[in-house]
Amino acid sequence: MTTRRPHDTIVTLASRAGFEVEWQDAHHTTQHVPESTLAVLLARMGLPCGNAAEIRHSAAALEAELSGRKLPPLMTAEVGRGIALPIAAIKSGSHYRIELESGSIIDGRFTAPKGEEALLAPIDEAGYHTLVIHEQRITLAVAPPRCYTVADAWRTLRDNASDNASGDDTPAPPLWGIAAQLYGLRRTGDGGIGDYSALAQIAVESAKRGAHALAVSPTHAMFSAEPERFSPYSPSSRLWLNVTHIDPAAVFGADAAHAALEAAQASDAWSKLERLPLIEWPNAVVLKLKVLRALYEQFCEHERAQHTPRALEFHGFCERAGRALEDHARFEALQAAQLSQEGGNGHWRNWPEALRDPRSPEVEAFAEANRHEVDFHLFLQWLAAKGLSHAQQVAHDAGMAVGLIADLAVGCDSAGSHAWSYRDDMLQGVSVGAPPDLFNQAGQAWGLTTFSPRAMRTQGFSAFIDMLRAAFAHAGGIRIDHILGLRRLWLVPEGESARNGAYLRYPLEDLLRLIALESWRHRAIVIGEDLGTVPPGFRERLEEHGIAGIRVLWFEGAHDGKGFKPPSDWDRNAVGTTTTHDLPTVAGWWRGSDITWRNKIGQTMARADGRDPEEAAQEERAKDRAELWRAFQLAGVAAPDVPAPPPDSAPVDEALAFVAATPGPLVTFPLEDLLAQVEQPNLPGSIDEHPNWRRRVSVPIDELFEDDTFCDRLLAVDRARRAATAPLPSANASSEPDTP
Repeated sequence: MTTRRPHDTIVTLASRAGFEVEWQDAHHTTQHVPESTLAVLLARMGLPCGNAAEIRHSAAALEAELSGRKLPPLMTAEVGRGIALPIAAIKSGSHYRIELESGSIIDGRFTAPKGEEALLAPIDEAGYHTLVIHEQRITLAVAPPRCYTVADAWRTLRDNASDNASGDDTPAPPLWGIAAQLYGLRRTGDGGIGDYSALAQIAVESAKRGAHALAVSPTHAMFSAEPERFSPYSPSSRLWLNVTHIDPAAVFGADAAHAALEAAQASDAWSKLERLPLIEWPNAVVLKLKVLRALYEQFCEHERAQHTPRALEFHGFCERAGRALEDHARFEALQAAQLSQEGGNGHWRNWPEALRDPRSPEVEAFAEANRHEVDFHLFLQWLAAKGLSHAQQVAHDAGMAVGLIADLAVGCDSAGSHAWSYRDDMLQGVSVGAPPDLFNQAGQAWGLTTFSPRAMRTQGFSAFIDMLRAAFAHAGGIRIDHILGLRRLWLVPEGESARNGAYLRYPLEDLLRLIALESWRHRAIVIGEDLGTVPPGFRERLEEHGIAGIRVLWFEGAHDGKGFKPPSDWDRNAVGTTTTHDLPTVAGWWRGSDITWRNKIGQTMARADGRDPEEAAQEERAKDRAELWRAFQLAGVAAPDVPAPPPDSAPVDEALAFVAATPGPLVTFPLEDLLAQVEQPNLPGSIDEHPNWRRRVSVPIDELFEDDTFCDRLLAVDRARRAATAPLPSANASSEPDTP
């Protein structure tokens, strides 16, 4: 008898666990993942395989989870469709009860033909219901067939309008919105960092001019004790908010904020930071927290002690947020305490062992001994939630159909509070990234972690649902960064080259159903960032579930490979835009600034013909400019007999009009393009070489909306969008799902 080699067993185990043991590279060559990489990644999923005994034990544990002999704690289904249960877990004739979220009860008995799955009758009510079989209770997450869409948002706005007594069923017009980097917004008195009050201000002013959405850079919680870590896409937690965007005057008034500034002796530094063109993150964050701490001391002395209505509101917020918020606040205080020690380390996996467990007696003792400090971080989250919630409320009150669109990062920093608080739900010791491709031959490791699909199954997707609810909480929509991550992610063991990774598959259908369910419960749209190489059929799956993709001007080449698509050929189910935070602005692209930057920081590759890479790239860009200008002319947004403008005179208005004419349900225009700015917010692949996430809008928001050029540009966009020829289908074409 031939004994199977350990290599074969590891490969089999990895495949069963969801890893793709081979993959196609950018040259369409099949690459096989090394056994050593698979072994490390399996161990990171809690499936050690260092020897034959461990392999057998891990294989048995995995088989027990996947065999169907026991039902998982949560199963997803779709409204109106039968629910299949594995026959191994069900006896034919067994009684079951379904307790609907609305309070209704459905009783029945399983009928399971031999060798077939047991079927539950379709449930016509969306929600989180409970299936009871004997003593076992299983959550049934029954989702609508699709997410809440822009058309639904328009219908809600129309139905809520006081003058809609006639029941007008006019289809929604093509809508538009602005995309803003929150940190870069400028407001008098903001202390050098854009805040939630500036967000509310731009929402109201843009709504007055016809905008229906305001897409915002991520507002996830960062590291209060490490202000040098400020990339919004590398957060400490995706459950909580960035407290550096708090406006100290928003809740307690200008007088209290001024008193806090004086108490912190921060007035001069506050004004100085406010005037800078680039954010000085460490200094600005430290100063903002110093002022907020002074405000907190005032609050404790004058309000908590007197049990004022505001103090009661704060305590109610903490009670509703529960242990998850308490854990985050404890982490913030713990990390600061660890970093204050000589040789202290900010990464929780390097803390004393007892402090790595949020449920340990030592962490409990720390929280008790440092209650005032922990409460400070609860206080900050309360203020942040009030600020962001207010911005969404005033956006709706001003007439926006959607309002804020929150950006959901693809992962969180492995050193942060999310990974510490949910350590059993997260992949530890790995980094999310990307394999080598034509643009980055070394591959990428982003230093982020995310959920373990194995833990998702065994824990009933609770951590994923918590994250979705946090993203939807203060928004009319979410943008899911790198939505391909719902299908699979490239994982790299920490400390390894990004080449030494593997794809891990995720339960796509379950995740899409949960997103649809939470989308309707929050009445919020969903946009998926689906740029780059996308597997066949993936965009169609998103469309079926009501998730809009994203289409960017620079990537919308004509079908014949020459020039650019006319607006009418753009995807009708995607959100159109001129650019993104990672790509050049219209003015920057036209000038070739992105090429200059890449050459400056060493991102250009030597050419085989010996030509200067930057010079050759600029020549190609000149050809692209001519092609784009020709597309503008054919679309009627540029005069047919006028030559293309020179590189330093970008046709920003023509580009905006071109995208405004596309048929998607919504288009968004980055504030940088509405201001005709040259520089982009972020240059991928750079760290200190480019001022990523530091650029500020040149004028305060209140002055911005008094600028004739800017306001004329918004007016032109609104007119062009109203003239777009492809209205959305009536939202009444599909009935609203019945959701609690």
